[in-house]
Amino acid sequence: MLVTSDPFDTAHRRDAVLRAWASSPTRFREDANAEEDLVVGGYADRLLVELAQNAADAASRVGVAGTLRVRLRDGVLTAANTGAPLDKGGVDGLTSLRASSKRDGDTAGRFGVGFAAVLAVSDEPEVRSRGGGVRFSAIATRSMADELGGAVADEVARRGGRVPVLRLAWPVATAPVEGFDTEVVLPVRAGAEEAVRDLLAGFDPTLLLALPGLTTLDVDGRIVERRDEGDDVLLVEGGVLTRWRCSRRSGELSADLLADRPVEERARTAWWTLAATPVHDDGRLRRLDADQVVHAPTPSDEPLSLPLRLAASFPLDTSRRRVVPGALTDFLVAEAARAIADLASGLEPEPGALALVPRPALARAELDARICSAALDALAATPLLPLAEALFTDPPPADPDGPPAEYGAQAERVSGRQAIVAEPALASAVSILAEVVPGLLPAAYSTDRAARPALDALGVRRLGLGAAVDAVATVTRDPGWWRALYAALAETAPGLAEADALAGLPVPLADGRTVTGPRGLLLPGDGLPAEAVGALGLRVVHPDAVHPLLERLGAQSATPHSLLADDRVRAEVAHSFDAHDPEPIAEAILALVAAAGVGPGDEPWLGELALPADDGEWYPASELLLPGAPLASVVAADAPFEVAEAELVERWGADLLAAVGCLRTFPLADEDDVDLADIADLHLDAGEDWADAVDELVGTPSSGVRIERLHAVRDLELVDPDRWSDALTLLGAGKLRVVLATPAFALTGDGRRVEVPSYTRWWLASHPVLAGRRPTELRTPDAAALDGLFDRADGDADLLALLGCRTGLADVLDAVRADPRFAADLFARLADPARTVTPVLLREVYPRLAEALEGVRVAPPVAIRVAPDRVVPASEAAVLDAPWLLDALAGRSAVPGGSDPEAVADLLDIPLLSELG
Repeated sequence: MLVTSDPFDTAHRRDAVLRAWASSPTRFREDANAEEDLVVGGYADRLLVELAQNAADAASRVGVAGTLRVRLRDGVLTAANTGAPLDKGGVDGLTSLRASSKRDGDTAGRFGVGFAAVLAVSDEPEVRSRGGGVRFSAIATRSMADELGGAVADEVARRGGRVPVLRLAWPVATAPVEGFDTEVVLPVRAGAEEAVRDLLAGFDPTLLLALPGLTTLDVDGRIVERRDEGDDVLLVEGGVLTRWRCSRRSGELSADLLADRPVEERARTAWWTLAATPVHDDGRLRRLDADQVVHAPTPSDEPLSLPLRLAASFPLDTSRRRVVPGALTDFLVAEAARAIADLASGLEPEPGALALVPRPALARAELDARICSAALDALAATPLLPLAEALFTDPPPADPDGPPAEYGAQAERVSGRQAIVAEPALASAVSILAEVVPGLLPAAYSTDRAARPALDALGVRRLGLGAAVDAVATVTRDPGWWRALYAALAETAPGLAEADALAGLPVPLADGRTVTGPRGLLLPGDGLPAEAVGALGLRVVHPDAVHPLLERLGAQSATPHSLLADDRVRAEVAHSFDAHDPEPIAEAILALVAAAGVGPGDEPWLGELALPADDGEWYPASELLLPGAPLASVVAADAPFEVAEAELVERWGADLLAAVGCLRTFPLADEDDVDLADIADLHLDAGEDWADAVDELVGTPSSGVRIERLHAVRDLELVDPDRWSDALTLLGAGKLRVVLATPAFALTGDGRRVEVPSYTRWWLASHPVLAGRRPTELRTPDAAALDGLFDRADGDADLLALLGCRTGLADVLDAVRADPRFAADLFARLADPARTVTPVLLREVYPRLAEALEGVRVAPPVAIRVAPDRVVPASEAAVLDAPWLLDALAGRSAVPGGSDPEAVADLLDIPLLSELG
């Protein structure tokens, strides 16, 4: 495409400049100095940046998607772009310093000096465009300056031939490369090609972020495309996409903000800011090097310590490197801070996003410090921090009499001034505490150590263990919520300090109350009826709230068995009859007994529990008979027993009531290590008499004797005398028979362990329980050797033996050894003429009795049995010590002397036959 010979009247422009130089050589010097300052100083490294922003402005002016293609071929650098072609105003800007034709709507250029950057690499720049172009030439300009002669020529010589290249332009007839509207052609100066290659290799494509008019950048084959997607800008290079999250602000400037700016700038009333940072596709921040600079919109020399790209229409000095202080800069700093806050709030909320929170103390320059300080204030007031997600979302059951529940939705994000971050020790509990601590951040913010300085800078308060305990002190939640809280807190494995802080944790109890602190509370184990035992005055943790943390903080594990062994529970049972309302206590104890699987007689103290009887009154369980109890059929009519309430039996069952002491059969006393002197405290019938018998047997005062285990049948004295046969049937079965069969042992003060008659056997043996006769007066059915000496008792021989019936001569002699007083009874039976004995017994009884009583003096009998059916006075008997003397009896009757006739003679106090002379 051809252009006219000189569409921009460059000849007239050259004449005007040359006349000015000729009339004022100082003007030539000024133009040369100004251009040299830009080339050597301000724009020396900005060639590609300036080409890009000119291309962006050209595209923006006509509303097309801008494309810039840069090539270095055969020593020539070309930059072709689409958009508005070069026009007269553009030429004015190119050929004059600080008189740009650009106004509002252009993105970057403002001073008309950016094109001077081409002189850093080329002395013969050329601009080709649709409708005409211009070229500049150091050689041609130098030639014309020399032709002016005089001071101008001298100045050129003084400068070594360097002249202001961009003041003189010549027309260009060559069209731009096809497909583009404008092309800058720069023959590279000798020795500068390597620098150009470095510029191309180091070009930063993120410049497109601040140049929205430019959508495609092709730098020597390196193609970068810009796509806008909502607030995001996507930069695509080589198939790799980089997403940038952007926050833009813009508006019109008031006159007072421009009052101190140059005239050229006062007409530009539009302002804008841009804050951008790379992000992942899910919106999470991608870390950017914090070593940035402020862009305006092209890079300045103002350092920025924030890890983001910040661009704004800051006023710059003539070098376009430094931001000029003033009211406009102050305003844009504030707007940039708001853009940064908006950017941060648009990121995926996670601790990594806090990298955008500035630290003014680390600022690298004055402007940087002001931006950081303003951004920090804006961020602290911006709701950019996420609230922790609550673990429980359903509200607790409403309490019509209580305050409204505290469950409720909170805003998705809060500002730093409204936020609270839990200490790391509470991280596991954040999702629980989120329901009761407004503004609480997710646990990730607690555990991310790198986030702490940023949170502190934003004014986020910290939540420690003590404060967390205070926060939950007054809330109402279900037990499951509390258990979840304990489980979360337990993950911190508290030491002494943490345990002390948690000492005031609220704990829900089984009875509906909530108390402060776990110490001393009871933790219900498997099967513990936690709700029932609340009536016992025990503080039992609600089963749904139980967690091992409570035990670590001082709570005690409790099972049905451990509670039944607790002195407090036993005290409640002992005083249940005196309680204003004994029913809750009874229900609790029965539930405990059921859970523990206690059997009848296992816990005798339970007999003191007050239970209702069928007469509507309350009695100790040990005074209540179960309906249809066998014991009811054998006790006397005036026995102090009532029948348990039918409803009570139906509800709990007869077996359970028997376990607490209600009676089917005789009750038992079971005590370990009983001081014999305190036997009266056990309320056993004739207990003191039994103690005296034991004293005599062991030969030690009762104050020094203890019964190793006293296992006895109670209430034997209440049996109807006519019903002992049935009573003995009860005693001969189950546990009662075991009690009968179990011996007792006395522990003496001098260390002896002596077997003694148990209380039950002693009582039964000494009372007429066998058809009105004492068992010791009778023999068992299988004791034939005692036939005639003891009357026979019919029934279970083993049971009768346990009752005290004689089982043979050895048994009788054992009784004599245990208590020599039985010798008198035996003498009397042998002397009873109405009785007979077997020959075998007669032959053995006196010798064996003498042996049994060796060393013991007893009163001798007044009559002596000398034959199975014959008794004589003692004065008529003699001990047969020599069989050949039978003829010398002299009217006396012989008594067998056995192996020790003298002992028999001493026992019976009669002479030996050999002594009769």
